[in-house]
Amino acid sequence: MRTANLDYDLPVELIAQQPAAERTHSRLLVLDRRSGRTIDSRFDRLGDFLSPGDCLVLNNTRVLPARFFARRASGAKIEGLFLDETAPGTWSVMLKGARKLKLGETIHIKDRDKSDFYKAILLAKLEEGRCLLKIEGDAHAVAILERVGFPPLPPYIKRDDDPTVAREDMLRYQTVYARIDGAVAAPTAGLHFTDSLIEKLRRSGIDFAYITLHIGAGTFKPVAAENLEDHLIHAERFSIDAENARRINAAKDKGSRIIAIGTTSVRTLESLPGPRLEAATGTTHLFITPGYEFKFVDAMITNFHLPRSTLLALVAAFAGLENTLAAYRHAIEQRYRFYSYGDAMLIV
Repeated sequence: MRTANLDYDLPVELIAQQPAAERTHSRLLVLDRRSGRTIDSRFDRLGDFLSPGDCLVLNNTRVLPARFFARRASGAKIEGLFLDETAPGTWSVMLKGARKLKLGETIHIKDRDKSDFYKAILLAKLEEGRCLLKIEGDAHAVAILERVGFPPLPPYIKRDDDPTVAREDMLRYQTVYARIDGAVAAPTAGLHFTDSLIEKLRRSGIDFAYITLHIGAGTFKPVAAENLEDHLIHAERFSIDAENARRINAAKDKGSRIIAIGTTSVRTLESLPGPRLEAATGTTHLFITPGYEFKFVDAMITNFHLPRSTLLALVAAFAGLENTLAAYRHAIEQRYRFYSYGDAMLIV
């Protein structure tokens, strides 16, 4: 499939720069993938489109405050994105302006008050802009990031190093059910849920199961290859425990729908061997493109994704390319808000 088939034109003003005033007040576009019919609704009315026994599968990864700022000895400002701790005290990061840095150079990582907090030494420059930093001291990466880090918002959401704005983003760029540290991007379909909505759905007979997939920075990488199949997709770590596998199996056994909340939940479920789920931990390289046969997922909730992205390819695989692009055209005409802080789509 040609990557250009995943193109569409989006007015820049529809890229949401802020979340909805209330999580559940986001709009919800409901797409019937068999008929192509759409319904305009709102997320707090999600229950209108669910049935007792449906099992919603949510990704409970917790987004790390992975964006940080530092300075060189000269005073020059550096912006970084933490990716992973490859060994105790060794960080894999992305650094803006890394070409100017010299191997062995010491940089000063700043806290949110813009004071020097930690020193780091540049150990290596790797492919695709990644670098290795040696952090001076023995504190774990998560503990350091809690002091210095900012929310790792995608580049199309414009933010600087204002700590007041960061505090609000740290609340809203995180699901209310986030539990397990590890992501450097949010599972954004889950951002629309509140504890009260989850409880309301439970009372109406909806079941919930949780998986974990730690989303990496590669989720924002556009497909540069002319043919979609030539794109090398990023790898992400996932896990599911025995109790949540049992919940999903029980719903399947009853003939109820498995509704994945977000492309990350879809990718995790579809990475597991069938026909029944078992507890598992691993890394997935699964690239879902049109023509893929889904094993577990019957419906999904997702936000609106970038053109030429692996996420849009997954949605097109599930809903059909023409249905997906027609729904996106409708969303643009109706002035839906797009991308991470934008509105949602339920595909049934």
